Amino acid sequence: MELTFLGAAQEVTGSSYLLESEDTKLLIDFGMFQGKEEDWNYQPLDIRAKEINALLLTHAHLDHSGRIPVLVKNGFRGPIFATPPTIELTKLLWEDTLKLMKEEKERLDRKRRRQDKPPVELLFDEYDADEASKLFVPLPWDKPESFKGFQFTFRPSGHILGASSIEVSAENIKLVFSGDLGPQDTVLEPPPHIFEDADYVVIESTYGDREHKDLEETLAEFKNALSAAIRDESKVLIPTFVVDRAQRIIYELYLLLQEMPELSGMPMYFDSPLGNKITAVYSSYPEYLLPHLADFFRGMDQEKLGIQYVDTPEQSKKLNSLSHALIMAGSGMCTGGRILHHLKHGLWNPKNHLIFVGYQAAGTLGRSIVDGARNVRIMGEDIAVRAQIHTINGFSSHADAKDLLSWASNFPPNTTFLVTHGEPQPAKSLALALSGRGYSSVIPSRRQSVTLRPSKERIAIPAPEAYTIGQKIDNFVAKYPHKRELVERVLTALLESLKDSEA
Repeated sequence: MELTFLGAAQEVTGSSYLLESEDTKLLIDFGMFQGKEEDWNYQPLDIRAKEINALLLTHAHLDHSGRIPVLVKNGFRGPIFATPPTIELTKLLWEDTLKLMKEEKERLDRKRRRQDKPPVELLFDEYDADEASKLFVPLPWDKPESFKGFQFTFRPSGHILGASSIEVSAENIKLVFSGDLGPQDTVLEPPPHIFEDADYVVIESTYGDREHKDLEETLAEFKNALSAAIRDESKVLIPTFVVDRAQRIIYELYLLLQEMPELSGMPMYFDSPLGNKITAVYSSYPEYLLPHLADFFRGMDQEKLGIQYVDTPEQSKKLNSLSHALIMAGSGMCTGGRILHHLKHGLWNPKNHLIFVGYQAAGTLGRSIVDGARNVRIMGEDIAVRAQIHTINGFSSHADAKDLLSWASNFPPNTTFLVTHGEPQPAKSLALALSGRGYSSVIPSRRQSVTLRPSKERIAIPAPEAYTIGQKIDNFVAKYPHKRELVERVLTALLESLKDSEA
């Protein structure tokens, strides 16, 4: 059986794995690349879409689901297995993504017309998304399923509503794909399922080199930022992933209202047309939430919470004139969406507070701000970063290094871990920690394929360093095909130089 890493290899986005057994090809996820790798979304696919027999989707986030319509655009017509809430959330995210892409296309096309250039092409359109939606096959947690020689079961991963880890078996080999894991002590969803057996585990490493602040410390920092904004009558901006993170913040604000009655005097807005729909999905699937959260979302009193949902662009623009308010808006990494307008109008003000409550991938605007940029470019304008910046990762729906090791330690000693979905340093840190506990661990490269064997026939997987230079060249040429000739000239000159030195 062959496993190929098509994305999320030494990077956090673009999650996708190809699993091949005899005449059957399965994909696990097919996500968008974000941040510095965003251009890869528009490159030719690494696979023949028509040859893929089925797709297993761990959860709805776009870095796991966002390119499925592109796969359909290229001819894929197999079943897409996912939990019922994952299906609903994914459809909503595709709809919203298409809307944002069309808005960006209109903006770029106006500029390109003035430059006598052809219009840009959408990554996918309504037809592609509709056709992809027809392929979904709902599969609840803990129900085994068979497909063309493969057996698989979805288990809770604790990450977002309906998110799953997936155990897959074929050819006497058992794999576990962690998907995105939540912390051991979850707040909204059930904790990650504990596995006790696998030959190979594809494990995420987003926070593989650090531990989150504990919840008490996180809430104290959140409360202090809100108290300062109330005292100064200033604005709080929260870039928010509309799936899970927004619902988590809503719940935490609800709890804080009990001990901070002054919070009721701060106008609160969730500026996302998608937000209300997503929250409604949470209320529709109580069996995928912890019991007390199911009651909360079913009976959530928006007037008591004081959060107003903002729908139209006109309503959103009016918020820019407010000097004192709490505004949540997407996107969570500040790569698009309405948060950009609010940052443009509020990031320069030293009285304001910008609170990051989620991971900021390399190459994103959010990451630049977190890393200390003093000026950033937003919507064609240079904006000074003078607001007070808070990074509160204790609200994260990702497991930290301690959680990842705790989850992994339930597997037997002969398990091989394939460390993915993390930038190089977190991935390396987790791999070393796993090795320190006696496990075999490998950090694969993008497009690397490995042969999987039953434990009794196990052979060593080539270290990724053996692929690194060639892989980087391949990736560079794929991303910048117009520079292929330059790369060939440089490599030719280098080889000639080496021959001369040997002579």
